[in-house]
Amino acid sequence: MKIGVSSYSFNQALQSGRETQLSIISKAKEMGFDGIEFVDLDVPQGLTEAEYASIVREECEKVGLPVIAYTVSADMLSDSGLDSEVERVCKKADIASVLGAGCMRHDAAWSVKDYYTFENALPVIAKGCRAVNDYASSLGIVTMIENHGYFCQNSLRVEKIISSVNSVNFGALIDIGNFTCVDENCTDAVRRLLPFAKHIHAKDFHIKSGSEFNPGRGFFKSGGGNYLRGAVIGQGNVPVYQCVQLIKNSGYDSFISVEFEGVEDCFYGIEAGLENLRKMSE
Repeated sequence: MKIGVSSYSFNQALQSGRETQLSIISKAKEMGFDGIEFVDLDVPQGLTEAEYASIVREECEKVGLPVIAYTVSADMLSDSGLDSEVERVCKKADIASVLGAGCMRHDAAWSVKDYYTFENALPVIAKGCRAVNDYASSLGIVTMIENHGYFCQNSLRVEKIISSVNSVNFGALIDIGNFTCVDENCTDAVRRLLPFAKHIHAKDFHIKSGSEFNPGRGFFKSGGGNYLRGAVIGQGNVPVYQCVQLIKNSGYDSFISVEFEGVEDCFYGIEAGLENLRKMSE
């Protein structure tokens, strides 16, 4: 099983200035990862996004670490209108192409107004995703949505969007841990979406019942009111090992990326998570 890492895992070091998006490439290689994915790009002043993407790609090629995915924000229900949002996200596909990423993940929806139910939002979301996918396909790039953002986080909703788009070039980035944000059983959800998997994130959370005292710093609430805090893979309450076995048995043969969101030092969290994930996937 090929294991990559999301640049988001290094967020502590990036935010503090300890590392840059360029310096983490060699760090990831030294840690033993097989690939790296980038969450947007932090473009230095004086460069265009495409120019910086070319520099990132060159650095990855220099150290021998392929760019396996590009992750960007999107909102098909945005106030700016569907056409405008599709145009913006298609430009991100151009950047994915410069990076050499074979797949691009974008969100489905964020700014959900009170008049939207999932059923009446679905045609709009699917239309936008389909338009982005049509363009990305012309560049040889697979597009996908993640179980992310509450409104489109439940596996049934993700499945409905994928089915509505109805393209072999469009599927799911399955984040093993994110289902807990909407209080869904992770193994059931992973099993449901595996036929559509284009990429996978391994993530873990510490989970405390919403019926208990708020544990405080570092925790946030799930949709159902439980308390979640990012964890080192294998140290939390998400059944990561069980999900990895489902993934292995399904025949999925692409990348699984470590995505660390814990409060521990990010280098410890990433390396310990990689060690555990490798053992789980043996």
